[in-house]
Amino acid sequence: MANRALIAAVLLAGLCGGARAQTCGPNALGVSRTMAVGGATQFGLKTYPRTLDLKDHEVVLTFDDGPAPTTPAVLAALDAQCAKATFFLIGRNAAERPDLVRREIAAGHTVGHHSFSHPARSLAGLSLEAALADVDRGVAAVDKAAGGKDSKFFRFPGFGDSPELLAALAAKNMPVFGTDLWASDWNRMTPQAELELVMGRLRRAGGGILLLHDIHKQTADMLPMLLARLREENFHLVHLIPGDSPAPMRPAPAGWKSETEAYFEHWGNLRAAKAARAAQQASPMQEQKKAPVAPAAAVPAPEAPAPKP
Repeated sequence: MANRALIAAVLLAGLCGGARAQTCGPNALGVSRTMAVGGATQFGLKTYPRTLDLKDHEVVLTFDDGPAPTTPAVLAALDAQCAKATFFLIGRNAAERPDLVRREIAAGHTVGHHSFSHPARSLAGLSLEAALADVDRGVAAVDKAAGGKDSKFFRFPGFGDSPELLAALAAKNMPVFGTDLWASDWNRMTPQAELELVMGRLRRAGGGILLLHDIHKQTADMLPMLLARLREENFHLVHLIPGDSPAPMRPAPAGWKSETEAYFEHWGNLRAAKAARAAQQASPMQEQKKAPVAPAAAVPAPEAPAPKP
């Protein structure tokens, strides 16, 4: 019943947004369709071997880590194009800026969860008890800020999940979002460079779930250009809303591999190599007894995010 009430509220906001669409003009991007997502499922090709069954040139906009001082500019850009997105909020940020959470809800966007503290070690780097406590605290903070109008959508910080954490969230009936594409906006670049990077990836993939961060000014500055370019190149937005059952999925293509798993393995190897070098320096008399440590450059780096702040 709670999910049905939330769906009704989101659809009502969408209808209101449709009424406002006339103020956007005929060149507004808008939303092509909505898709309800529910159930204990995990998807997004960067991490999982399945994703939403989107049509060619359909895009889902998602933003992580907010709300932040740059969030109002992101909301303004979306509103100007009558576009809708899903925001995965850090609990402590929601607690600090509940007004922005309410603005996201009032504008018809979907609000999900991204832990309370976004631990640098990732949730998978904590004990199971500590990780679940951080998840629950984050959900409570966002729920309070959103006045109970948040969804059950969840995205792991840094995509750092584990079988035990996935099982725990499945028991809570929380859909787990990966992503199909990322903007790499944790790296410093100009808004124009970010735009070209994102559009290049979207063209090659033909669309998909896109990860951005509303905490970065370069992304907020880039977003109006991105929305305009999406319309120019005939991409269409799909707005995700909470549902009572899993959304239609399509499997990963043949030969699929998890890029985020390779990423964690890569950074784990680098940390291990760094620790081994430090141990050698601390005990020079034992250097000859230790196995040689491969230099960091010898570890291939996948296309994956650097550790988030």
